[in-house]
Amino acid sequence: MPDDRFGRNIHYLRISLTDHCNLRCLYCMPEDQTFQPNSELMQDDEILTLLKVFTSLGFDKIRLTGGEPTIRANVVNLVREMANMPGVNSLSMTTNGVLLGKLAVPLKEAGLNRVNISLDTLDPQRFKTLTRWGKFEDVWQGIHAAEKAGLTPLKLNMVVVRGHNLSDVVTMSNLTYEHDWQIRFIEMMPFAGQTDFQTTLVVSDKEILEMVTTELGQPTLLNNGILDGEARLYRLPGALGTLGFISSVTNPFCAGCTRARLTSDGKLRLCLLKEKEVDLLTPLRAGASIEDLRTMILDGIWWKPWGHGLAQGEIATNRTMSQIGG
Repeated sequence: MPDDRFGRNIHYLRISLTDHCNLRCLYCMPEDQTFQPNSELMQDDEILTLLKVFTSLGFDKIRLTGGEPTIRANVVNLVREMANMPGVNSLSMTTNGVLLGKLAVPLKEAGLNRVNISLDTLDPQRFKTLTRWGKFEDVWQGIHAAEKAGLTPLKLNMVVVRGHNLSDVVTMSNLTYEHDWQIRFIEMMPFAGQTDFQTTLVVSDKEILEMVTTELGQPTLLNNGILDGEARLYRLPGALGTLGFISSVTNPFCAGCTRARLTSDGKLRLCLLKEKEVDLLTPLRAGASIEDLRTMILDGIWWKPWGHGLAQGEIATNRTMSQIGG
């Protein structure tokens, strides 16, 4: 497995299947977002070729993202090819859940292990306001379809936005009393397109935890504070599920980062919040050998940044969130 110059073992690859999305969430993109032409995005065979290169280097944990990955044509067959690829030990997906009512069973049967589902509120009207285009009922149906299909453990991602859904933190936390789900509160991060919105309405994990404690009692810190992926976990008294706090802005976890990202247009992005990228798709289309691609990936990983520069006012503005893949 490749190491960077700080000694971190990088083996977790997030692959964006498309920059397109069937929602227009306020904190992610403008409603009139323009997406890249499909010809500029990785085709199925190109994704599989690059994945083979990554797995040959020791990448074994794969997460499919977007945009919204479920709207990609042929997504079930693509998942099947990935799941059967030697070296892929974990294959998961982050999705808005809109299409899971129809796709949960086919994706599970194709080899997808589990899903993280974005859900920022349980209030249908607020959901419509936050997503602009979405229907809460579609996502709620998708969540239960995913659980029934066995795409578990189920994790629900809530981006907390001041003035929009802060009051939903307690309601979302209450889900853990009846469901063995992980409800994850995510600090909003700044990217191109919606930067002012993202920087002025962020809510810290400390404030969220204080709100939960005041309303529901003191949750217990789990695993001695050791992160589950990116999340610090707590459990409310008597709850089946857990609460996760992803504090990328106020309490970053860069020292333990094992991730790299492959954007939908074939760029190896070394840090979510840094602009440095390595173009892999252009050389692949120009006839680069597998060994050439391996060298480009290894060289890129070596120079992976230590962490983001948000505390110093540095904001990556070369891509919107949907163009990176989370």
